[in-house]
Amino acid sequence: MTEETASPDPKTLALCPECQAGVLHLQQITYFTWLNSELVTVPNFPAWVCDVCGRREYDERAVIWLNTLLNPDAGRRLPAHRRPGRSARPRPVRPQP
Repeated sequence: MTEETASPDPKTLALCPECQAGVLHLQQITYFTWLNSELVTVPNFPAWVCDVCGRREYDERAVIWLNTLLNPDAGRRLPAHRRPGRSARPRPVRPQP
């Protein structure tokens, strides 16, 4: 007879660090943040929410991804290091006959 071990639910994180009574569950919520003077809302954002006190801990990978998207420099190429070309090198002076 084999005993099956119950695997933890991937949508349940742990005991709530705020109230110490609830359990954090993965939910899709609307995330609000300010970008300069504009309010940005992101629907269906993953967060761990306590079933007792309602504390929210946002999914770390999703926050990093969102910050990358909202970065004003996203998609811009970094300036390349310019190396002097052949025309910028001093040419040796050849004596004229």
